[in-house]
Amino acid sequence: MLAAILILLLTLFIIFYISIKEPHSDEEDSEDLSKNPQMKKLWSLAQTAMRERKPLKAEKVLLTILKFDEKNAAAYNRLGILYAREKHFKEAIECFEIAQSLDNNASSLHNVGLIYLETGKYEKAEMAFAQAIELEGDQPGRYIAHAKALEKLGQRNKAIEQLETAYSLNPTTVILRHMLELYENNNDEEGVANTKRRIEELQAARAAKAEKEKKAASSSGQAKREARRTAKVAAKTARQDARAQKAAQRAAAKTARQDAKKVAKKPTATKPKTNSKLDKKKKII
Repeated sequence: MLAAILILLLTLFIIFYISIKEPHSDEEDSEDLSKNPQMKKLWSLAQTAMRERKPLKAEKVLLTILKFDEKNAAAYNRLGILYAREKHFKEAIECFEIAQSLDNNASSLHNVGLIYLETGKYEKAEMAFAQAIELEGDQPGRYIAHAKALEKLGQRNKAIEQLETAYSLNPTTVILRHMLELYENNNDEEGVANTKRRIEELQAARAAKAEKEKKAASSSGQAKREARRTAKVAAKTARQDARAQKAAQRAAAKTARQDAKKVAKKPTATKPKTNSKLDKKKKII
């Protein structure tokens, strides 16, 4: 009976202790782990291994990070990139999808789309790129990738629209050449001619800009050289003036010393001697 009462009291104590304990969220856990020096060190090791193309080491470190923080979206995203580089597309997609479920961001969707594009799953790729653009619509690369998926699906006009948007964000001949290829594949002679003209105009504008910058740089360089020459002449003149001033000061000091020596050597006036006897007579008279 006593044992049962003790067990009951212990159970009540545990329930009471749990009920008054402050709630602790997964986000707080993740934040605390991100500030952990050990986690920072692991991240540094993972990034270094990926830069140095050491996939096994990078994978090991990233899996260690996920062991401590299983909801780390960034770690899943990096692991997905690593698997994609090694052509392990199934594992890469799985990692990107997990990362996307933990943190809805455009990068994970874009990465998934690239793998779908690589593996010939063009419809899934198109959907992934479209979703990435909805989240982040100011990146030209998103539209270029979307255009590639649309082209694979035979939707060349929509693909060109995506490339036009990319061009408006970053006008380059690379994007225009993508358009040119689409027009050529679609046997659109007018589109081909217009795109070739745009490429030539852009190249001419770039060349003119480069020439202008070159002239400006040359003019600036000439102005800098002239300024340096002027500064050198001014500095030389200042040094000469300083030397002349010092020479004048030395000459004046020398003259003063010579004058002082002459004054010191000049005899002083002596009082004439008087005849004491004559003086006495004068006093008597």
